[in-house]
Amino acid sequence: MTDTTPDATARAHALLGELTGTAPIGTWSAPGRVNLIGEHTDYNDGFVLPFAIDRRTVVAVAPRTDGRIRVASTFADEPVEVELSAVPTLFPSDEIPEWAAYPLGVAWAALAASGTDAAGLTGLDLAIASDVPVGAGLSSSAAIEGATAAAVNEVWDLGLDAVALARVGRRAENEAVGAPTGIMDQMAAMLGRDDAGIFLDCRSLEVEVVDLGLAAADLTIVVIDTRVSHAHSTGGYGERRAACERGAAAMGVPALRDVAVADLDRAEGLVRDGVIDEVTFRRMRHVVTEDQRVLDAVAVLREQGPTAIGDLLLASHASMRDDFEISTPELDAAVEAAMGAGAIGARMTGGGFGGAAIALTPLDRVDAVTDAAASAFAAAGFGAPSVFTVSPSQGARRDS
Repeated sequence: MTDTTPDATARAHALLGELTGTAPIGTWSAPGRVNLIGEHTDYNDGFVLPFAIDRRTVVAVAPRTDGRIRVASTFADEPVEVELSAVPTLFPSDEIPEWAAYPLGVAWAALAASGTDAAGLTGLDLAIASDVPVGAGLSSSAAIEGATAAAVNEVWDLGLDAVALARVGRRAENEAVGAPTGIMDQMAAMLGRDDAGIFLDCRSLEVEVVDLGLAAADLTIVVIDTRVSHAHSTGGYGERRAACERGAAAMGVPALRDVAVADLDRAEGLVRDGVIDEVTFRRMRHVVTEDQRVLDAVAVLREQGPTAIGDLLLASHASMRDDFEISTPELDAAVEAAMGAGAIGARMTGGGFGGAAIALTPLDRVDAVTDAAASAFAAAGFGAPSVFTVSPSQGARRDS
């Protein structure tokens, strides 16, 4: 697959030109991400193994002289503009449209993190375009946050490092947008590397770059986007996070990260004793076993390479389907079709309730997996999926 960033760059530049009649002083971009394994473990202080992808969101920036900040997106009909002096107290807000809360929330959180007084800063126009599919579980939101964070950090000389900017993105998503996500997506968007995963301890924020070795093994990641959209800020995501918190409290630990697989027998005893219900136990079991699968996947990648992680991917999907109950018939069909067509392993990725599945696929089986997914969806009466490949790529950067 070719890098589609130039198209997004051209669209961001064109949008900025429509707004201002000027060329940008700079263009910044950040990637979406695929989570190879480790789903819903991040907000439980656990482990994840995402990688940044070669689809990106671009922010083109022009200065203003009137002390205002304006954000515009190719996904929105109208820009949103506020006084720069109002940004430090802008959130929480019911007045800002959700799409604009992402970039404006980043500006708000970045000023707070750096302790910078908005009064002395240059106003900005930000024009946003993206090639990251929205609602596919590839974290288009973190791509917006990462690109915006990198831009304002440099233009306003805030002095924040990549991890601090990831924290800025998470705060924007949690408090400005109202989506109760962890920090995995933002860390992947900021710290991604070519042909490598980001092994992240979500408690300490310690990061290790893990070589994936896909190119040497003639493998790629096929994304099967079901085109069933999901929304983190509503519904089931928050309910499952609350269940995890109940489970941790019942076990007497700060987070499910502190529960080992060997402790699940004791957790199941809490069901028999009426301390927690069966659903809460199954949510716990997914997170605890998923943490272990991440650790196992990292060890297997280092010792045997990517061809040996297929069973871990499949076990992860089964856990999300049966214990966390965040899969959908479309996602299950995508995984089954990919495996039947020769994928090494497959699983849904992202928050669930829609979005995409990924399939670790030999290069010579990509067309077969693509055709099998299309056929399976047609046979089931589902809308046609969007199928494409992604490569592990660089994190947030200045492009021009």
